[in-house]
Amino acid sequence: MTKNEIAVLVKDSSLIKFLKKFFKSRKTYRAIFFDNPALLMQHLNENKPLVIIVEASLLPKVSDRITKFPTIAVISGNIKLGIDKAVYHNANRYIYKPFFENDLEYKLESIIIEKDSTERLRSESKELEAIIDLTNLISTTLDQKEILFRIVRKISELMPVTRCSIIRVDWLHKYAFVVATFEDPNITGIKLSLRKYPEIIEALQSKKPVIVKDIITDPIMQSVRDIIKPLGIKSILVLPIIFREKVIGTLFLRTSRKVHTFSANEVRLLNAIASASANALYNAFLFEQVEDEKTRLEKLAITDYLTGIFNIRYFYHRIIEEFSRSQRYAFPVSSLMLDIDHFKKVNDVYGHKTGDMVLKEFAQLVKKHLRKSDVFARYGGEEFIVLLPQTSLDGAVVEAERIRKCVKDHKLKSLKNKAQLTVSIGIATYPDPRIKTHDDLIACSDDALFTAKQRGRDQIVVCEK
Repeated sequence: MTKNEIAVLVKDSSLIKFLKKFFKSRKTYRAIFFDNPALLMQHLNENKPLVIIVEASLLPKVSDRITKFPTIAVISGNIKLGIDKAVYHNANRYIYKPFFENDLEYKLESIIIEKDSTERLRSESKELEAIIDLTNLISTTLDQKEILFRIVRKISELMPVTRCSIIRVDWLHKYAFVVATFEDPNITGIKLSLRKYPEIIEALQSKKPVIVKDIITDPIMQSVRDIIKPLGIKSILVLPIIFREKVIGTLFLRTSRKVHTFSANEVRLLNAIASASANALYNAFLFEQVEDEKTRLEKLAITDYLTGIFNIRYFYHRIIEEFSRSQRYAFPVSSLMLDIDHFKKVNDVYGHKTGDMVLKEFAQLVKKHLRKSDVFARYGGEEFIVLLPQTSLDGAVVEAERIRKCVKDHKLKSLKNKAQLTVSIGIATYPDPRIKTHDDLIACSDDALFTAKQRGRDQIVVCEK
């Protein structure tokens, strides 16, 4: 089994103890510990670890060299300052006290998933580049309709055929559709009943070429012989278009002629054309898939791995933008800091796995009650933060009360007895004479949250002037 190398730079003895215990029980990882930033930097000259785990206080000493690697910052002191430092020094993820093995496990697993997705994307992108080198048979184009038509047109130029079509099969509903025919590039979507095309059914089931040398004598055509005979067709050839042992979109090349059967050379030529078609068609399909994958990866990069909402890195990006816009155009902007009340009891009574499910359910519940323009992110642990662009204090209070009430009234599906939780919310709004930066806006809402919890929780507090 190939082990994923993890480079660890920590000096704190309690962190070392936690991490060594963690990696000792996991055979898929090979942790290499460093207590000196210079030694880690030297190691990175010749090695490419999967992940670098760095004590947050040491990040400034190695930040220039770790940007190429996924990095987990370990925060053991002030959490807010530690998060700010981690974000500033481009740490992809972070953990903080109290440390939980499953939290670190989730972080590592998400990194592996991203790595696999990125590698797959790179591999598929290389295959996509092959479109440029398409053969003279099929010129370079990403227009699937055009590719299909050029295939059938080329076949009609190479050999005399009565019909030449590419068929897409809907096996579930027992229909086929003509997606290209050499007679006219605009002829597409003609619906065929598969009951009348037993040769296509045979090719679909066997994934092999089906040659009907004589429709009068071939048993495959027995059920439709009386229908085809008046058409004067002598021979039919059906080739499944296959790429990597899969029928591409259940596409079939079907040709027929009236005079004589297909020769062995013609069958080999059509097979070669079908193979070339498979590559071109696959690349056309791949182009769309790669674009979809790029979109998915971009979303993954700004999403919290557990709750599915935005992560704190994306939130900081947005709040900087919105705060700057508010200053420039004198728009109000508000921040809500949310904390699930007594969440520790959930973990203590039900366990951390259930606690994670509660966090996810809570996040999705709140998200459902927010506006599309609001930016909702996980701040850390059971704390969440909402950015309300162009929202005054009165509007922020209304939205906060709506969130507080919907959380209180909600029966959690994640808990066996469908228990209910409450949430405390701190509000800060710019303009405010104390708020000069986006960090001040966050800090004020955090102070208000602290006051809300001190006053008994399940309430909203506005940052007092």
